[in-house]
Amino acid sequence: MSLLQLNPPQRDAIKYVDGPLLVLAGAGSGKTRVITQKICHLIRECGYDARHIAAITFTNKAAREMLERVGKLMESRELKGITVSTFHSLGMHILRQEAPHLGYKTQFSILDSYDAAKIISDILKSTHKDEVRKVQSRISLWKNELLDADAALLAADNEFDRICATTYSAYQATLMAYQAMDFDDLIRLPVGLFQTHPEVLIKWQGRLRYLLIDEYQDTNTCQYLLVKLLAGVRGLFTAVGDDDQSIYAWRGANMENLRLLQHDFPALKIVKLEQNYRSTARILRAANSVISNNPKLFEKQLWSELGLGEPIHAVMCKDEDHEAEIVVQRLLAHKFEYRTEFKDYAILYRGNYQSRVFETVLRNQRIPYQMAGGQSFFDKPEIKDVLAYLRLIANPDDDPAFIRALTTPKRGVGATTLEKLGASAALFDKSLFASASEPGFRVQVQDAQLKPLEDFCRFITSLQYRATREPAGELVMDMLKVIGFEAWLYDSEDSTKAAESKWKNVFELVAWLQRKGEADSKNLIELTQTIALITMLEGRDEGEVDAVHMSTLHASKGLEYPHVFLVGCEEGILPHSESVDNGMVEEERRLMYVGITRAQRSLTLTYCVKRRRAGEWLFVEPSRFIGEISGDDLRHFGKKGGEPIVSKTEGKSRLANLSAMLGSKVQKTDDKDS
Repeated sequence: MSLLQLNPPQRDAIKYVDGPLLVLAGAGSGKTRVITQKICHLIRECGYDARHIAAITFTNKAAREMLERVGKLMESRELKGITVSTFHSLGMHILRQEAPHLGYKTQFSILDSYDAAKIISDILKSTHKDEVRKVQSRISLWKNELLDADAALLAADNEFDRICATTYSAYQATLMAYQAMDFDDLIRLPVGLFQTHPEVLIKWQGRLRYLLIDEYQDTNTCQYLLVKLLAGVRGLFTAVGDDDQSIYAWRGANMENLRLLQHDFPALKIVKLEQNYRSTARILRAANSVISNNPKLFEKQLWSELGLGEPIHAVMCKDEDHEAEIVVQRLLAHKFEYRTEFKDYAILYRGNYQSRVFETVLRNQRIPYQMAGGQSFFDKPEIKDVLAYLRLIANPDDDPAFIRALTTPKRGVGATTLEKLGASAALFDKSLFASASEPGFRVQVQDAQLKPLEDFCRFITSLQYRATREPAGELVMDMLKVIGFEAWLYDSEDSTKAAESKWKNVFELVAWLQRKGEADSKNLIELTQTIALITMLEGRDEGEVDAVHMSTLHASKGLEYPHVFLVGCEEGILPHSESVDNGMVEEERRLMYVGITRAQRSLTLTYCVKRRRAGEWLFVEPSRFIGEISGDDLRHFGKKGGEPIVSKTEGKSRLANLSAMLGSKVQKTDDKDS
């Protein structure tokens, strides 16, 4: 695609390279096209070397898609050395090279959220998951705001904050002892490094001379400072964002960063992308009319050349069961009438709990569906616990695996011993496993403290020897018995049912290892490498399957679907009651705006008269956001004065008829093909 095929504001955004630029990109306005074309323009027309350009996104999927799209515009030699990554990946890349400045070895460990929660749980001496999660969330927000533990303690004005701040202090000391970082550290530490080591900042400013930041409205304080420091006084960057789609305040995103850009970079140029290439005029009018009730940082109005389109349907349902049946019935009827495919439809909701009743109806009707953001089998905590042992057997220098295995179940190795082990590993730049046998470390620890660590290392070494000689499944089962994993699961879980479920998953993993090992003649080490590859590749699109998309509104951002059902549009759900109580209605309105603008051709909003909450029936009100849509663009069904909606019995009967018709159509197609 040449620049001539782009609209004038898109061309302006691509060609402007002389200073800081903010591109206000409305939903569906082609922002990814602008970023990829700008990378091409910087290299081919402005003489930039690809290794001096960094495009920063928020998800690995977005980074991968961007790289693929740039790859279609340019040859691989032109793109050699370009950085297209998430904020966290960029931070990790910087830290891998600069870690010694911060007292870390270059091969530091990165702990995931589960590992971090275990450390916090130990410090709090609590297994209450909700309590641990709240403290972990508060520490994360402090890190994103660049508050260290001392500053957090100083600012604490209630008991909960004081507990969080003292936990934060102990948590950071433990991370340092483990030579480990959590996800928030991957951005917080580079910012601190650049602020205290100007020579390191100058080096990285020389490397990354032009920055492109996607989804800029989602940046937190820490991410903004990283961009500001790297951009320096030159301010050679393009920030692409939309204040109307800022929906992540709960995890630290700061909309003030849009305002700060104008303050910190007075020469900032602003380009607005308002032409939408996704939705019909009616859908955009609805989105504009809802979002106009929020105070605006920047005025903009989405418009489209895709025609007026169908009115938006607002359907009143009796309860959540009726809602699910009506949505599936309408979906099937629409599919039959317009000869569409299942993948053309999406059911979007405010919270994951809303999906269950829809899943039941879809399964009953044998309709294929795909859940966005579902947890992978290999991502389950109990599976990751077992895999930590397998990873350590395959590679004893895998520090995160060493920490997880050593502490799951606990092996009697104290925090002080681990602290000394971490310091020794940093000093000699060796793995934790290798450092355990270093004379310099051993003289620092008493025999009683050293013994459990020695026993653990000997145990891993014996498993390494057996791993190439014995069947994988049997060996892992034997290992689980020795470490007492089943008993530990039952001791650490809140309920017997939860422990049973987790042990069943572990059993499934062992059975898989047994089957796979026999079928492919692979030993445990080879199978562990296979699993690593599977987990790396998970989430990659293997070609889209024909299935209805189901997603939370948060997870749907950036996606689009021909036909959208936005369900549960009620007070208490959307807007969420907690958000209403906390004065966050504006963010909920932006969430509604995101939901509306996912739709390309048709949009149906549903709400219930009553809904079951905590086992009781409550009468509920339709969402205020439905009332903010112009009446000319809405058709009401089921409510007084609106169009009739079929009864539950009729609905079931019609659903069965539609399913039968679709089934016979499929059968005829099969007969024709055979």
